This record gives sequence, structure tokens and C-alpha cells, in this order.
Amino acid sequence: MKTIILRTASNYLLPILLLFSIFILLRGHYLPGGGFVGGLIASIAFVLHAFANGLKDTKKLLKFHPGYLMPVGLALSFFSGLLPVIGFDEPFMTGLWLHHPLPVIGKIGTALFFDIGVYLVVQGVTLTIIFTISESA
Repeated sequence: MKTIILRTASNYLLPILLLFSIFILLRGHYLPGGGFVGGLIASIAFVLHAFANGLKDTKKLLKFHPGYLMPVGLALSFFSGLLPVIGFDEPFMTGLWLHHPLPVIGKIGTALFFDIGVYLVVQGVTLTIIFTISESA
């Protein structure tokens, strides 16, 4: 179903949903949310765009295969857990935090980088599965 209303709405909803997914990602430190939910919302934005405009247009928009997000996200999550072991002689996955918070984001720590890694992995896995199913249908 590729109606003009759906195509127009999806073009406006894509950036709004991506911003909302980043909000949910950053909100996950102090309230429910985080990388998993934010990654799912970002994936939903691209799936909606693919349903409305076609898979080829969405792939042109992404510029690379979403499967490349998985190893990048896994590496980021792993190194955020490994940083305390390497640099500070702390146990694996110990949270490290900057002393001064940033105005919008708050305190930045290794948990944020772990969540960003999860965000990328979830987005990569979800889009790879959905795009593969869409191509075979």
C-alpha cells in the first residue's frame, strides 16, 4: 500500500522518530528506556519508510547495509565494559562517570556507551531481518 498520504507522512515521521529514539536512548540512564527500546524505535522508523517508499529508496537513504551496525555496536559495548579493566584496574563492566554533567545529556559514563552499542546492534539486527524478509517476498 503506497498511497500519497503514507509516503508524505513517512517522510516527515522518519526524522521525528529518529530523534525520539535518541531521546529514549538518553532517557534510559535515569528512567525506563535505553539502547534496546531506542534501537527498536529507530528500526520502526526505517521500516515505515521502506513500506511507504519502497525498499530501494530506504537502502539509498541508509547508504550502507544495516548488518555493519552489529559488529560496531558489539565492539563499542565490549570496550565500554573493558575500559575499567584496562585503564582503572576495576572489575569488568564497572561504571565510570565524568565528574561534571553535560547540560542536556547529564553525566556521561561507560553505561552510555554500552547503551549506544546496544542501540546499534538492535537496529542492525532488526533492519537486517526485516530487509531480508522484504527482499525474499
